[in-house]
Amino acid sequence: MNVQTPPSEDAPRSSSIALGAAAVASFLASACCVAPLAFVLVGVSGAWIGQLAAFEPYQPIFLAVAALALILAWRKIWRAQDCGDGRLCAAPAGKRAQKFTFLLVAGLLAIVLGFPFAAPLFY
Repeated sequence: MNVQTPPSEDAPRSSSIALGAAAVASFLASACCVAPLAFVLVGVSGAWIGQLAAFEPYQPIFLAVAALALILAWRKIWRAQDCGDGRLCAAPAGKRAQKFTFLLVAGLLAIVLGFPFAAPLFY
């Protein structure tokens, strides 16, 4: 007796949640160091920019959360999930959007990780 399990309706949603968590954690990790420089480079200034340095002690935590969320998102996006009868669970267009978002967030995380090495060039 061959019993097929129904497709997981949770798979595309869980990868989107992981991507969202990675994006939020990446933005919070960049708030202390990259964001003030980016604001100054585009001409935005003010005393409030100095307040972003309060995020600096939490940067390693945000980086770890972002990396973990990206790993979970990668597993959900790039590992093919078979729904049975030879078809994949998610539509290719949805997967393309998730892959683009994943690469965007991974790029932001790479910028945050590489910023301490490039910062002396700007200051």
